[in-house]
Amino acid sequence: MLEKDTKAPNFTLLDKDGKKVSLSDFYGKKVVLYFYSKDNTAGCTKQANGFAELFQEFQAKDIIVIGISKDSVKSHQKFAEKYNLPFILLSDPDLQAITAYDVWKEKKIYGKVSMGVVRTTYIINEKGMIEMVMHKVKAATNAADVLEYFSEK
Repeated sequence: MLEKDTKAPNFTLLDKDGKKVSLSDFYGKKVVLYFYSKDNTAGCTKQANGFAELFQEFQAKDIIVIGISKDSVKSHQKFAEKYNLPFILLSDPDLQAITAYDVWKEKKIYGKVSMGVVRTTYIINEKGMIEMVMHKVKAATNAADVLEYFSEK
């Protein structure tokens, strides 16, 4: 995992509409960058719905919310439409950002070992520096935990 007070790696990925989005597009704003494993899975859906439910509060604080997984643009489009997700979803099938942020790890599920995205949230400040790293994120409370972090500041 990347550490606090290090430069957040820039990336350019496609959003759910096929439009190129770079992290550098948001310099000057706070960014919540969360990595998740797969669209339409129970935990990832809970996490996305949490950010959707609190989206207006993030907007009121001028905070950009970006979710990244290796799912396709089409998958993200369907996921966003199905759950009315108002924030940015980026497709990273080549693992560009996923590996740059060191969230592609060996996972053991039911005794089976495989590689996958470890649910992680990065908070990036206006200068593109990592301000906070949330490891082993709880899907159901991630959005509220992030909002609470900003409320304490």
